[in-house]
Amino acid sequence: MKTIDRRVWMVDTTLRDGEQAPGVFFRPLEKLTIASQLAECGVDEIEVGIPAMGEFACREIEAIAHLNLPSMLTCWCRAVRKDIELAVGCGTPGVHISFPTSSILLKTFEKNEDWVLETLDETVRFARLYFDQVSVGAQDATRTDINFLLRFCQASIELGVHRVRLADTVGMITPSALMDMIETLLIRLPGLALEFHGHNDLGMATANAVSAVDAGAKAISVTVNGLGERAGNAPLEETAMALFGIGARKSNMRLSELTRVCNTVAKYSGQEIPPTKPITGSRIFSHESGIHCAGLLKNTNSYELYDPKQVGRQTPRELVLGVHSGAAAIRHALADRQIKVDSNTARRMLPRIRAAAARGNKPVSPELLESIYRHTVCEGQ
Repeated sequence: MKTIDRRVWMVDTTLRDGEQAPGVFFRPLEKLTIASQLAECGVDEIEVGIPAMGEFACREIEAIAHLNLPSMLTCWCRAVRKDIELAVGCGTPGVHISFPTSSILLKTFEKNEDWVLETLDETVRFARLYFDQVSVGAQDATRTDINFLLRFCQASIELGVHRVRLADTVGMITPSALMDMIETLLIRLPGLALEFHGHNDLGMATANAVSAVDAGAKAISVTVNGLGERAGNAPLEETAMALFGIGARKSNMRLSELTRVCNTVAKYSGQEIPPTKPITGSRIFSHESGIHCAGLLKNTNSYELYDPKQVGRQTPRELVLGVHSGAAAIRHALADRQIKVDSNTARRMLPRIRAAAARGNKPVSPELLESIYRHTVCEGQ
């Protein structure tokens, strides 16, 4: 485990990799809004697009660059000089150049390792003439032969790149295997600055991102809501909370802005946030279990990891009355309607409340709760 005071550089690629999610397209003004909110969140670097997509993409990137945001802006390019030339005209201070490195991808694109190293040399030397920051990416790094990955990273260091991105392109690696890979690279190449870019095909993108930092990666690539191809990418909000909200890592992130940008991206992408989505789901601060509600009424830390306000949530936690409820939640709910009851009365109400919830297959409404209370009191007289 590395020391926890090392600052983590957060790279958001919602406007590039996130928009590659099937059916997702951000309009120009929407991209400006998302970029601005990411900067307000304290994201260190924003990957703003792919110049090779055409003139319209270049105009959109230029418009974001003209916002003069405090975040580093980066264009994403293939390992093609023409792509980099297009990026030069977009006005971003940074460029990222991506290379296929696994034997699977090299065979797919009819390339070889020699081509990778020769093209790396050519494109990086050219890019460094025009950009303040040049990073390179190893596509499918987690399925790349470790000896070739070492050669790729060594050559990148010698060329003066700012960072090497290890992409888990098909989301296949586990946290322990990723940590072994990163630690091997850093032992062999102590001056290497690594970034991890994780996909979520096995549901481990957040865990892998956090593990990458623990193993020594200096930067993490994420998307808002985990938006991206197939199962998506490591979510900005989950990774940020795990590293900076709950963990003790340092960053420039302002966690209280997370909910706003997540809702914005959900709206513009047409991809709704699932109710139980970590950090931003609408139901993650709703409670029904009797023991949980009783504990929360005494101490919110008993069954909640963090305060909803920490991530900018405005809606309060909710104690739901259902088949698993207990007397404490009933008394609390009635108190909200200015009705005070003792524990004995609340316990007498429980069978009816549970029966009503089971019958309707939904929580008991405040109005039905009061009705049950009236009936219970009348019967007791």
